[in-house]
Amino acid sequence: MSELVSLRGRRAVVTGAAQGLGKAISARLAEAGADLLMIDLNEEAAADAAAELAHRYGVTAVGVRADVTEADSVAAAADRAVDELGGLDIWVNNAGIFPNVPVLEMPDAMWDQVFAVNARGVLFGAREAAKRMSAGGAIVNVISTAGFQVAFPGMAAYVSSKHAAVGLTKSLAVDLAPLGIRVLGVAPSYVPTEGNIAAANAALDAAAAAGIEMPALDVMQQSLIGRPGTPDDIARVVLFAASDMAMIMTGSTLLADAGETL
Repeated sequence: MSELVSLRGRRAVVTGAAQGLGKAISARLAEAGADLLMIDLNEEAAADAAAELAHRYGVTAVGVRADVTEADSVAAAADRAVDELGGLDIWVNNAGIFPNVPVLEMPDAMWDQVFAVNARGVLFGAREAAKRMSAGGAIVNVISTAGFQVAFPGMAAYVSSKHAAVGLTKSLAVDLAPLGIRVLGVAPSYVPTEGNIAAANAALDAAAAAGIEMPALDVMQQSLIGRPGTPDDIARVVLFAASDMAMIMTGSTLLADAGETL
């Protein structure tokens, strides 16, 4: 069993890795033995997080700046993973944004930016990873329960982009299977990270503007297990998807939602 979940000797990239879900995912991958390249727009925070995990788990961990919306930036980060880690076996597309703006008030540029990060960023990451996975590998896309439902007002761009990411996960699985690359999605519900707390507050404001009453934070906490999830709960599912425990799985998106979407 320990061999099935071990990532010893494997090289992983995580986007949006400086804090929140990305850092929690990086920590579980490092604990399982993977060496890491941790990507974030905030290079200093990524470097600090990488140094922390390298010290804690005795792996190689490097923090770098990259913009997932720019193909050249993603390609350069993938090259750096190969150069500094010696190869590439796992890529986790975690970076995402979730502004809350009603459709009638949404600037065109905001719609484009959400899709650039949440959908195009997944494509760029998967494409550049696949080019460098010489012996097969695993790509894990962190999606959202928003890929399956609309939880609250003001999230048209986010919900649409996450539906796109679910479809992209399926298509990537088909295209990359001949290369020995598995592609899985993980769809979390609300977990308390810096970004999600801000999104929950924005959702409450949008609901109030629409005349809908919601208890604080409950808008994103419809758990059947008696508590909301934590970043580490989601990181464990990503670890499963990236490991040999999920060897027979590709193209699926795993709901890590405490029953929210039932």
